[in-house]
Amino acid sequence: MELPEVEVVRRDLEKDVVGRRMVAVEVRRMKNTKRVIRRHKAPKEFRDRLVGHKIIRAERKGKYILLHLDDGNVLVVHFGMSGRFLRGTKRVPLDNHTHVIVTFQTGGDLRFVDPRTFGELFVTALDDLGKVKELAHLAIDPLESMFTWQQFSGALANRATKLKPLLMDQQFISGLGNIYSDEVLFAAGLRHDRASDELSAQEVRRLYRAIQETVQEAIRFRGTTLGDEAYVDLYGKPGEYQNELKVYGRRGEPCRRCRTPIQVVKYSGRNSYYCPQCQS
Repeated sequence: MELPEVEVVRRDLEKDVVGRRMVAVEVRRMKNTKRVIRRHKAPKEFRDRLVGHKIIRAERKGKYILLHLDDGNVLVVHFGMSGRFLRGTKRVPLDNHTHVIVTFQTGGDLRFVDPRTFGELFVTALDDLGKVKELAHLAIDPLESMFTWQQFSGALANRATKLKPLLMDQQFISGLGNIYSDEVLFAAGLRHDRASDELSAQEVRRLYRAIQETVQEAIRFRGTTLGDEAYVDLYGKPGEYQNELKVYGRRGEPCRRCRTPIQVVKYSGRNSYYCPQCQS
């Protein structure tokens, strides 16, 4: 998941889960489940910090979701490559890769499903969030009010690197991955291998605007679900932004703007999709 998908899930949780009290937490005895709660010594410790408490707020930090509890603790969620939350009831069969089931006093359950088990759940005190190194080093979020043109241009000027890896650097800007970095660069009319410190003021402004508009549009279409359907929303429904992608995954297809075939190159270990005519 990238930022738009995580934000869609956060908004779903805010509407559907916030205000509910947890009455049972099951950590299933499955291969690799311990990796999902790896920061806890045992499943009992994880369960005991959740059962009986109410979720009072759903927050997002980069690609992390923070579910604030009524006792001051926070359930921190990272989906990794294949993790997802699904709402369910006893009548709905469990997915084969369901590792954790949170049952609410009213209104069914919340399931953490993760086939590849790179995702993670852990509970920490609110005051200790700053000690979680992954959260402490997150950069500014493109949906936050602090993400201003002045701040972005200043940060960009201080970095001398290529645009694609820079956009994917979570210590530069939070939440962008392979899909949305390509889409942002297309929207800005910039190639993946342009140097960040050599952009004109107009190009920097285009890039800043493209980040905001691409992320917001992807959220409006409820995220991107590719062929493997790794991402679905809280209710198991795929996103629709894959139908709006301008370059990502469209090798050889005509550019939606100029009809030039989309090209792909291996760059920084990733496939980078771009239009050779529209991006320079």
